[in-house]
Amino acid sequence: VDYLHPEIGVSTTDATVMGRNYFDRPSAPEQESLEESEARAQVLADSAALKKLAVDYLHPEIGVSTTDATVMGRNYFDRPSAPEQESLEESEARAQVLADSAALKKL
Repeated sequence: VDYLHPEIGVSTTDATVMGRNYFDRPSAPEQESLEESEARAQVLADSAALKKLAVDYLHPEIGVSTTDATVMGRNYFDRPSAPEQESLEESEARAQVLADSAALKKL
């Protein structure tokens, strides 16, 4: 009948009897398997990488830094030597102005 009520403590009259619960004691360090520790380390590494990418995306004013001497890049949009792109309307207007000036020269 005692095993039906585990909430009732065990009582004994022998002073040399003792027992210790090694599974539920609060002082026991938590045990985790090798797979769990590797998975936890992988999740932490992924979250750190995602945080770095989020910071890089949200703060474009922070420059890109690298330690590799062979890495290079070129911005083809903001470089001063890039010729200005003109739209179709602008090129047609320019062609019309040149044609008009050529017609005026002939007069």
